[in-house]
Amino acid sequence: MSDKPAKILLVEDDVGLQKQIKWSLDDYEVLVAVDREAALVHIRRFEPAVVLLDLGLPPDPDGATEGLAALQQILQLCPSTKIIVVTGNQDRANAVKAISMGAFDFYNKPFDEQILKIVIARAFRVFALEQENRQLSARARAEPLQGLLTSDPAMLKVCRTIEKVAPSDASVLLLGESGTGKEVLARGLHELSPRVKERFVAINCAAIPENLLESELFGYEKGAFTGAAKQTIGKIEYASHGTLFLDEIGDLPMPLQAKLLRFLQERVIERLGGRGEIAVDVRVVAATHQHLEELIKDGRFREDLFYRLSEISIRIPPLRERQGDLSLLAHAFLERHAQAQGRALRGFAAEAIQSIEAHAWPGNVREMENTIKRAVIMSDGPNISQEDLGLASTSAQEDEPPLNLRQVRDEAERRAVLGAMGRSNGNVAHAAEMLGISRPTLYDLMNRFGLK
Repeated sequence: MSDKPAKILLVEDDVGLQKQIKWSLDDYEVLVAVDREAALVHIRRFEPAVVLLDLGLPPDPDGATEGLAALQQILQLCPSTKIIVVTGNQDRANAVKAISMGAFDFYNKPFDEQILKIVIARAFRVFALEQENRQLSARARAEPLQGLLTSDPAMLKVCRTIEKVAPSDASVLLLGESGTGKEVLARGLHELSPRVKERFVAINCAAIPENLLESELFGYEKGAFTGAAKQTIGKIEYASHGTLFLDEIGDLPMPLQAKLLRFLQERVIERLGGRGEIAVDVRVVAATHQHLEELIKDGRFREDLFYRLSEISIRIPPLRERQGDLSLLAHAFLERHAQAQGRALRGFAAEAIQSIEAHAWPGNVREMENTIKRAVIMSDGPNISQEDLGLASTSAQEDEPPLNLRQVRDEAERRAVLGAMGRSNGNVAHAAEMLGISRPTLYDLMNRFGLK
């Protein structure tokens, strides 16, 4: 628990009332604003949990237009803030209007000190409960994808798509370079689906010889071929009622593509050497690093199979395109492998972080993990150096920036925030210090750019 008093923003232009309320609320740190603009400055900087807002603000002290406008803007900036509006005895209509716009409560002038304290305490309690509920919900929602660590907006969008698609039975095609986390996302689809209590069966179509792949997928009866000493069920049948993950589907031979297409259409299989059809209820998730459209043009992949597999198609961005993820993942892998190897390493040297962010990572997350693991084993000092990593620093090529000044500034701020959060391993205080801003300002920027 913090020993610092909780902050309350008082938006009031009457100096006498300011002093009276500040004196009554001596248990809190009361920030004072006399108009809407000053109030918004305090909101952006401090993000107070509770705001006392007089509806009669200049330049309309006898009306409520300025106060209601302030109410609306405060809630746009900080939707969870609890706003208690101040009204006169004859102004109940505006108080009701403020409540309908999102205000937490209201009180009348002249105020009763004890009643006001009770209203404020209740507002803080509701704010704390809502915050705790959001944290618990986020934690519960993140569990099925806990093997994936990211702060990149594009990758977070992929995660949200996985969450939306998972409850359905639609076939999903995951497209991405090798090492981008396709199997992690496939497992996330399974764990978020109603089939979570059934099997998740993965098979790599590129890792099994063509002459064995058919029996591996569909199974075989005793005596179907030389060496078939007993009946054996295939991966498809074994995954019944669960999820079948077909990795590197682009390497599936053409004859098997036709047989897989029939299964996807009819949902029945025949074992090698068998004569009866077997119904199988399974969710199919496929993945590949290849461009299937080009394989279709070259006649190496069936177009009808492509459409069957890609009822939902999800592209996974490569690591080099994930803003902020390079440093974030590097710290996570360092912590994991330092613990596994029994090494007490503090972190990365500055030049090591620079080389990590400059490297293209063609092998994506898998390459980075192997690089960090090797560096943990080879490192002699308390920090991982650039020499330990074995990476050469290269200058990153900048894309041509947009001409709109606001877009340039927003993009620069977003990249700076992502970079600082990655380098600080998610530590908000450290990231704010690196950026030269306060923690509330950093939270404001994170909320503006949708970064969680």
